Amino acid sequence: MQVERADFVSVPVSDLERATRFYAETLGLTRLAGGGWPEFALGNVSLYLTEPGKMGLEHWSPHCSMIALRVADVFAARAELESRGVSFNGEVRDSGVCHMAFFSDPDGNALMLHRRYAPPG
Repeated sequence: MQVERADFVSVPVSDLERATRFYAETLGLTRLAGGGWPEFALGNVSLYLTEPGKMGLEHWSPHCSMIALRVADVFAARAELESRGVSFNGEVRDSGVCHMAFFSDPDGNALMLHRRYAPPG
């Protein structure tokens, strides 16, 4: 088997309308057409919102593995999201190769603003 690519990342939410507003309005992601579950473009993969309770999954937890959202400038994107009411976990971190700023969606799913500034290697 050869995997061609990842098509989407599924994100569990408790309130589909609230989550849709957060991803569309607060984060400014482009919603893709079709289907009963909201799907948003992230460039190379899409983000797909699901309500586990409506799928028969009674016990679920938010994602704790961060979805890294690549932005042109982590500091500017963070300031923009803070002006829209998003709270971040700590300061912008500099790993020596990238800048990262950690936050969560309304259900506690882990997200990160990310920008690599050093060449891979």
